[in-house]
Amino acid sequence: MGPDQQAKMIGNIYVITAIAVIGGGLFGFDISSMSAILGTQQYKCYFNQGPHGPGFDGESECSGPKSDVQGGITAAMPGGSFLGAIISGWLSDILGRKRAIQIGCVIWCIGSIIVCASQNIGMLVAGRFINGLSVGICSAQVPVYVSELAPPSKRGRVVGAQQWAITWGILIMFYISYGCSYINGTAAFRVPWGLQMIPAIGLFIGLLFLPESPRWLAKHDRWDEAHGVLALVHAKGDRNASFVLLELSEIREMVEFERQNADVSFLELVKPKMINRLHVGVFTQIWSQLTGMNVMMYYITYVFGMAGLSGNTNLVASSIQYVINVFMTIFALIYIDRWGRRAPLIIGALLMATWMYANAGLMATYGSPAPPGGVDHVVEESWQISGAPAKAVIACTYLFVASFAPTWGPVSWIYPPELFPLRVRGKAVAITTCSNWIFNFALSYFVPPAFVNIQWKVYLIFGVFCTTMAIHVFFMFPETSGKTLEDVEEMFLKGVPAWKTRVEYHNVRRAEHGGMHDKEKALRRHESPQRIENAEDKKTG
Repeated sequence: MGPDQQAKMIGNIYVITAIAVIGGGLFGFDISSMSAILGTQQYKCYFNQGPHGPGFDGESECSGPKSDVQGGITAAMPGGSFLGAIISGWLSDILGRKRAIQIGCVIWCIGSIIVCASQNIGMLVAGRFINGLSVGICSAQVPVYVSELAPPSKRGRVVGAQQWAITWGILIMFYISYGCSYINGTAAFRVPWGLQMIPAIGLFIGLLFLPESPRWLAKHDRWDEAHGVLALVHAKGDRNASFVLLELSEIREMVEFERQNADVSFLELVKPKMINRLHVGVFTQIWSQLTGMNVMMYYITYVFGMAGLSGNTNLVASSIQYVINVFMTIFALIYIDRWGRRAPLIIGALLMATWMYANAGLMATYGSPAPPGGVDHVVEESWQISGAPAKAVIACTYLFVASFAPTWGPVSWIYPPELFPLRVRGKAVAITTCSNWIFNFALSYFVPPAFVNIQWKVYLIFGVFCTTMAIHVFFMFPETSGKTLEDVEEMFLKGVPAWKTRVEYHNVRRAEHGGMHDKEKALRRHESPQRIENAEDKKTG
């Protein structure tokens, strides 16, 4: 790509982010299209496996797929995402961040066509698995892509926008699916499943106008292009800006160091100097699933069904949590780089544990087993609660979402790409994202039977998980906010205890606008004495 082509590229980091994070919106579309549709009679009658209702007569109440089969249908997407995340690191390292995401767009359209045309449960599962391949690729590589383009003071905000895109995808598709639920026949679910292709097509086209990651370009010895991208994004095209020159210098130093000292492979991730940050990245994604948030998203109609809501009332009440999710995430986009990473993770986990324990207590104290066949012939609703306690359960569910949205939601995507050096970043984030999707798969599959077998104790289990993750974060998760990606590497090599690390937002923010001298002082705070000494030698020499 020559200078003329680069000049035609979009350089505003917020516009770049707005286009790139549509990849996150694909996951949101999937979540709500399933959660809104699985409770409708059109869906339950077409894929019916129970004794109730043979078809669309408007009177019969169909049971829909069995609980374990519905778990399999839902889990097919995260199952495919697990595989997609694995291959995404390989695709990204070879073809580039942009092309990997574009491949994900093409795969998404193929999967959506199969899902939309599903004639039976097997075809639906296959289509959702293919959709999952796309989500795995995009969810792993979009955070890597935007984190490698963004300046340190904006990195949390732009990577966190992926979570905001997910929440918007959930909200938009939920209301599309809700509106289509009034359509008679299979069009009620085929139309929203078909419309899922539109954002993927838009993302594919939009990526044509975005620059490639400068760090990926540098890794492949395309230094002039890397310089041009840094200038375009950080200095409005000024290739001689001090921030751009120092950033390029740091990237060059890191690339040279990695080539001299590392054999880049997945095996490097389990070497002594890398295993700790791999453990932190993997558990960031595992814990984000074990909060129980995606379970709430997929099966919220079941949860509110236990609280006595049914039909359109259930769907509208369920949609409120999606609205809360969208608007509470805004706080993270504005303040996450000031808050840092550790504080939101710890506070969010403790708040979510509170609401989970409250729901478990309310269900255990005031609830009772549902009648045979479940509530409204939905077997998963094997427990019921009514009156004021039911309203309290709904309120705690909303508060849970409000606690997740500005904390674990965005930070679980922001944090992993910040942990790893360039040489393994694509592969490492692929592995961490794999852990997200394998736990998403397990929870999607096992939660419907869990509601049947242990009922309200499901909430208790997630409450314990939230408590445990707060403790784990305090002792093992270091702060990365306000540090360049290269400086995070220095912090890990020095072995600074997690609880002694601090947010450095204001230092780096000032450095980005204060010229070379201020930036050097701010960004060298965590450098090793040897590296500082070498830098001084170069200057005096």
